[in-house]
Amino acid sequence: MKNLFILSLILFLVIPFADAEGAKKIHSNQKASSPQTSTAKEEPFKSYIVMEAMSGKVIEGENIHLKRPPASVVKLMVALVVAEKVAKGEVKLTDQVTASREASKMGGSQVYLKEGEVFTLEELMKATLVASGNDAAYAVAEHIAGSTEEFVRLMNEKAKSLNMADSEFHSVHGLPPSIGQEPDLSSCSDLATLGRELLKYPKIMEWTSIKSEPFRDGKFIMNNHNKLLTRMSGTDGFKTGYYRETGFNLVATAQKNGLRFIVVVLGSPTGKIRDDVTVEKFKKAFSRYKMLNVVKQGEVIDKDIILSDGKYRKIKGVAGSSFQYPIANDKKGTIQKEPSVPPSIKGEIREGQKLGELVVKFDNEQIGKVDIVSPVYIPKANLFTRLIRKIGLNI
Repeated sequence: MKNLFILSLILFLVIPFADAEGAKKIHSNQKASSPQTSTAKEEPFKSYIVMEAMSGKVIEGENIHLKRPPASVVKLMVALVVAEKVAKGEVKLTDQVTASREASKMGGSQVYLKEGEVFTLEELMKATLVASGNDAAYAVAEHIAGSTEEFVRLMNEKAKSLNMADSEFHSVHGLPPSIGQEPDLSSCSDLATLGRELLKYPKIMEWTSIKSEPFRDGKFIMNNHNKLLTRMSGTDGFKTGYYRETGFNLVATAQKNGLRFIVVVLGSPTGKIRDDVTVEKFKKAFSRYKMLNVVKQGEVIDKDIILSDGKYRKIKGVAGSSFQYPIANDKKGTIQKEPSVPPSIKGEIREGQKLGELVVKFDNEQIGKVDIVSPVYIPKANLFTRLIRKIGLNI
C-alpha cells in the first residue's frame, strides 16, 4: 500500500512537467508559423477590368472605379487629343515641332530632347507612346495647345465628354506630382472607356503596337515597354505606366476569332505580375466567350415603312450596319429584333437615308441597336398621284 502511494506521488509530480514541456514545444511551433513572422502574400493588383471592345460590356473586374494614379498611361489621353486634332485638320503629322527648354529638362523616361531640336509631330508621337518619352509628350503638348496647362485642359475636356467621371488629369506625362501639385487620377473603368475610343484611330493602334523603332536617325533605339506585344499573340496596342508609389499599370487590347477585349490592370507590385495577370484575363475571356453575328449589314428588315407621298406607298428598309454581340459559351437565351419606325415618312427617300432603328434584345434586355436605312432612292410621287391618294384611292 505504501509502495502504491509512493508510485502515485511520482506520477503526479512527473506527468505535469511532461505535459508542460509538450505544451511548450507546441506553442513554440505555433509561434514559428504565425503571421507575425511569415511574409504576407502581395496583392497581384489594386484593380482590374476586362471589357469587350465592340459593345463596351464589362466581362469581369474588381474595384473598377477605384481612383489611382495611372502614371505614363496618361499619355494615351495625349494621343487621343492629338489624333482628334489631326482628324479635324487642325494639325498635321508632318508638322515640325521644336523642343523647348522646358521639354528638354523633363526627367524620367525620355528620348533626351535637346532645346531647339526639331522633329515631326509623328516622330514625337512615336517617342511618346513607344519610348514613353516625357520630354516628347511635353513638346507635343506645347506645339498643339501653346502650353502644357492648356493641353491638360483639353485632356480633361475630352475625359468629360467620354463620361470618364473617375478621371482628372494634371500633367501630360504622368510623373509623380511635385510638392503642392495634384496627382493624375483615373480608374480601370475609365481607362477601358478610353481604350475603346483609341480603337477608332488606326494611327494610335499603329504607334502603340510598335515593338522597336529608331529615333534621331537611328542614333537612339526606342523599345516598347509593353512586353505583351511579343509575349501574347493577338495583342496589338496601348500602353504601360509605372512609378513607385502607384505600382505597375497596363492598358492593353488583343483580338482573336472575331473578339476583341480590353484589359486594364492597375497597381501591381511588379511588371511580371502585372503582365501575368493581364495574360490570364485575356486567355480566360477568349476561352469563355464567342461572338454572335446578330445583324448583317444589308439584311432586309421585315417591317413595312409607309411613304406618305413617295412614288411607292411602302418600302422595307435594310440594316445600315452589322451588329455583333459577345456572349458566354454556356449562356442560353433568345435574341429579339424589334423595328422602331415612324407611322409614315414624307418626301423623297435618298438611298441610305435613315428610316428608323432596329432594337436588338437578348432575353428582353436591350443590348444594342442598328439604323434601318433605305436600300434605294425613291422619288416623290407626281402631283396627280398625290391628289388621287388624298381622295382615298389606293395607288
